[in-house]
This record gives sequence, structure tokens and C-alpha cells, in this order.
Amino acid sequence: MICKFIIKLRNICFICIKEDFVSGIYIHIPFCKQACHYCDFHFSTSLGNKHALLQALNKEILFTKDYLNDQNIETIYFGGGTPSMLNSDELKSIIKSIGECYNLQNVKEITLEINPDDVTLEKFEQLREIGFNRLSIGIQSFNNNHLKWMNRSHNASQAIESFAILKTIGFEDISIDLIYGIPSSNHDIWLNDLSIASSLDINHISAYCLTIEEKTTFGHWKKKNKTIFASEDFEAEQFEILMNNTTQNGFEQYEISNFCKPNHYSIHNTNYWLGKEYLGIGPSAHSYNNLSRRWNISNNNIYINNINKVKSVFEEEILSQQEIINEYILTSLRTKWGTDLKRIYSNPLVNKELLIKKIQGFIEQKLLTNAHDFITLTQKGKLLADYISSELFI
Repeated sequence: MICKFIIKLRNICFICIKEDFVSGIYIHIPFCKQACHYCDFHFSTSLGNKHALLQALNKEILFTKDYLNDQNIETIYFGGGTPSMLNSDELKSIIKSIGECYNLQNVKEITLEINPDDVTLEKFEQLREIGFNRLSIGIQSFNNNHLKWMNRSHNASQAIESFAILKTIGFEDISIDLIYGIPSSNHDIWLNDLSIASSLDINHISAYCLTIEEKTTFGHWKKKNKTIFASEDFEAEQFEILMNNTTQNGFEQYEISNFCKPNHYSIHNTNYWLGKEYLGIGPSAHSYNNLSRRWNISNNNIYINNINKVKSVFEEEILSQQEIINEYILTSLRTKWGTDLKRIYSNPLVNKELLIKKIQGFIEQKLLTNAHDFITLTQKGKLLADYISSELFI
């Protein structure tokens, strides 16, 4: 990175990642065909202001071009919402706007989150020509009853067919999203989901435990006792099944919820966990540059109006050294690479003696391992990742 002040601050905090600083750009596309019952991400099912919002995205890219201080851009990630609802020309226009503000010669990965029912041969041939080289398919389950219960817009056959189409086109880096912890009398459906996934030529799986968020349909159902959700024990059992199954099928768990075949990490998401900087564009998008964190307005109309009036669309928090270190602990401990204790011990804010005592306690409980001052979670520890991190915070 060019900015000497930021380098100096990182040295004070002792959490500098690498000398060759790189950044990612995240684009939030806030449109969906329908609302999944579990989702609390920002989106709209109305496309009435789509054109105006896409214009606003392109303007925000220009307005925020100084946030990353001329760093190299390594990844571009389109999330949502459902960015695959956009056509190839709309997506190409956004990439063009990014290219007008940043040097894209070092970009290694351009990812698009997609739904199976948006996949057609013609459209995705065009997207591959544009430069998309990684796709993340929101499958969630291969069980039609579960898909219907979650109010997904596709069925199991479409999920499998979409994957076959993408492989035919020539996409190699394809990830699928799965959800576990869905209420069931036993684990057979989850095991079948994992069996189907392993039968496909998939090199990356992101698997998340079903979380009941207050403002979602499931949140309302829970409040009214409309349905019975899975117990924590059931969820933990499914997580252990996930870890064992993916290991047996040649996947590496390189982050709590992410599994890949050798050398098929998500570069963009890995950079998040390793503390690298990123810019978020679009309503509700977040940005981070090791000095501050920003989060954009989660309202499409206000976002559009503010952009057009050249008014701020974000709130910002300046991070303290303590917050930066704690965030490093939280994210790095989730990964296979673990937390570098030397970075933490060297900081004057850290009570080294107390921290060593806490770490030793977790090691004795077989929740952590320590190799050359890098601590990592054991399989048992992964079940308690957030708790362990919080106990290690300074």
C-alpha cells in the first residue's frame, strides 16, 4: 500500500498482513424474485427502480475511488440479493465502471452469486466472455420439501441441471451454498444433500447453519410458535457430519463454513478473513480499509437519491487499535491458518500473561492447538468458535 500513515498504524497494531497489499470490491445487487423465509439481507422483489439503481452503482464506484488508496484490485464479487437477475450487458457495464477507476490487470477472480433458475447456456457463455471466472450457486438443499419450506425459487432438478450447464460452458471454479440445521426427524436428508454434492464435480462448498433472524418469515413463525426449529444439539450433529463427510470426499475446511478441493479457495472471502481491505458498493454494502468501517444505507430509494445529489450514502466508524486486534482474532481464528500470536503479543495493549493463560486453558480442553505461536481451532473447538474468540479479545 502507498499510504505511509496507514502502514505506520498497522505496524503499531502489529497486524500487517503482507507487503503486497491488495483489495477486493464487493457489489451488492439488491434484487430477488421472491423472499426466502430465512433471509435478512437487504433486497427488493420490485425491479421498478432497477435502471436508476444501476446508474447509482456506477456513480458510487466513481465517488469512492480514493477509499482504497490506489491499491491493486485482486477480486470483484457480485453478491446480493440475486445478481444473476441482471443481464450480461448490465453486469458488463458495472465491471467497465470499475475498470475506469482501478487498474484491473491483477484481478484474479470475478465472482457472481447465482440462483439455479437464472442459468441459461447463452447468458452464461456471455458472462464467461466478460470475465466471470467463479460462480457461487445458491442451492441450499437438494430436497424439494426443504426448498419449498424455505421458499426458494428453484427445485432440486434445476439445481443439478444448472451445474451441468455451467460445466458444459467451461466454468471450473463453481461453489455451491448449502444450509444445514433444517428441522427433520433424522439426518438422512442432510446426508443425501452431501452425497449429491460429492457426486458432482464441485470444488467448493459453503455450508451455513440455518439462523432464525427476527425480521424474517422464520423469525415471525418462531415468535408465534408456528413451527418447531432444530435444537442446538441437532445443529451441532449436522455440523460434525458436514466436517467428516467433506474430509472423506477430499475437501479441506479452510474456514468454519467453507470447504474446498486443493487450491480452490475463494480468494475474495479469504481476503476478508485475513484482514485485507475491501470496498463495498450498493445499498447495505460494507467497506473496510484497516482504519475505518463503512456501511451503506439499506434503502434503495434513499441510496439512489443521495447518490444523485452527491450526498453521503454511508455511516462510518473509526476503528481503535483494540477493535482492529479483536477483529483480527475473530476472523483469523475461523481459518485453517489461525491467529498469529506474535502479532498480538507485541502490542502494548495486550496482557500477554493473561492471554497465554486463557489459550492454555482452551488447549487443555482440546479446543485449540498451538504450533509455532499460531493458534487454530480443533474440530471440537470449531463448534464453539465465536465463544473462544470472544474470550480471547483484549
